[in-house]
Amino acid sequence: MYTLTPRCHLQPVRRSPPPSLSVPSRADRDELRSTWPQRAWTLAGTAAILSSLSTSASLVAAGSSSPAEPLAAALAAYSLADLATGVYHWFVDNYGDASTPVFGAQITAFQGHHRHPYTITFREPCNNLHALARGAALALTPVDAALSAAGSTSAAAHAFVGAFAACVVLSQQFHAWAHEKRRRLPPGVEALQSAGVLVSRAQHAAHHSQPYNTNYCIVSGMWNGLLDRYKVFEALEMVVYFRTGIRPRSWDETDASWKEDTGAENAAAATAGNDGLLQTAGISSD
Repeated sequence: MYTLTPRCHLQPVRRSPPPSLSVPSRADRDELRSTWPQRAWTLAGTAAILSSLSTSASLVAAGSSSPAEPLAAALAAYSLADLATGVYHWFVDNYGDASTPVFGAQITAFQGHHRHPYTITFREPCNNLHALARGAALALTPVDAALSAAGSTSAAAHAFVGAFAACVVLSQQFHAWAHEKRRRLPPGVEALQSAGVLVSRAQHAAHHSQPYNTNYCIVSGMWNGLLDRYKVFEALEMVVYFRTGIRPRSWDETDASWKEDTGAENAAAATAGNDGLLQTAGISSD
């Protein structure tokens, strides 16, 4: 079905603009630390998620629902969150730039991440999670209010939105762990990665290898095999191309913007001296 694709056989009409990257190097530590606004948004997002989950638990405790229903809803949310992160990751990797409304900062960060993948392991938690936590804080409050206003007594509904938001927000932490050295992973994380509960380091390493157009999902990675096997994102790229004339970045010949900047990495490590925070590989077997 996908033997002939615009990747090889159609002339470009318009291209997604090349990224304008401003990615902190290892020496730019202030850009990797959490600010108070970032902490505030992360706290707000966490509170919104816990509110949804506690509402679900309260409804179960009140006898309005069996525990099985919210548990099943949470598992469904966990699965769909993996798919959602894959779709979003594909979009920001391939389309737009820093000037894109609403998504510009995220596009710059994700596209620049290919150049400096190791940087994510140095970000403090709120620095890494605040953007998604802000989205959760802004979205969950009206959703929970709407469920309450509608007289919903469904513990499953509250469990679904809470678990979905939690998985999406934490996907950036799972992403960071997929780049972390094995010896620096928190206890239990490597076992969860090996079991497929969290996206594994080996699976995500494939995303950072040529042709840089697979393994986009970053919660558990459970959808990656299916999406890549049936070329779902390639099909979506064809739809976008035929409707808009815009080519995704992944169709172009691999250039420096996709490749890890090992020279900058080594220079930054030398600048850091003996600082224990720094290490010398993006995804390592150590």
